[in-house]
Amino acid sequence: MTQPIVSRALYYRICAALLMLTLLTVGVAYLNLGALNTVIALIIATGKALLVVLFFMHVRYSSRLTWVVVSAGVFWLLVLLVFTLSDYVTRSTLAGWL
Repeated sequence: MTQPIVSRALYYRICAALLMLTLLTVGVAYLNLGALNTVIALIIATGKALLVVLFFMHVRYSSRLTWVVVSAGVFWLLVLLVFTLSDYVTRSTLAGWL
């Protein structure tokens, strides 16, 4: 199986984008946006993770089977997050009943 040749310039641009997104995360952390701080930080973190997975882990140029495995991993992560957050949200309502 042949792999596409990716230029170093692309890796440098991705690295610069990751650094800019990190600086953006730090900048947003100093702003008082209330509950939106967490949402914005998670959106930026998702973008950074997407860049790392697609380019540094070479998923962008991989076969469909690799895409299926990565998608299954992301789906499982979402399932775990949903169950964790549902437990976290319901704890305050259960404490009022006891």
